Amino acid sequence: MADFLEMGGYGFYVWLSYAVFFAVLAIDYVAPLLRRRSVLREVAAQARRQQRRSSGAAP
Repeated sequence: MADFLEMGGYGFYVWLSYAVFFAVLAIDYVAPLLRRRSVLREVAAQARRQQRRSSGAAP
């Protein structure tokens, strides 16, 4: 098992590349979700402001 993990002396680089790949993959998955949440909050706030303006209430 140790030989497999060491991969002929290149194990550190191989496992590091796997770790970087999966980290980038996770960021690529999570970033749009976070951005979507932020955009939805902005749209909701804008809709509330617009509704207050159209109802005649003071800002």
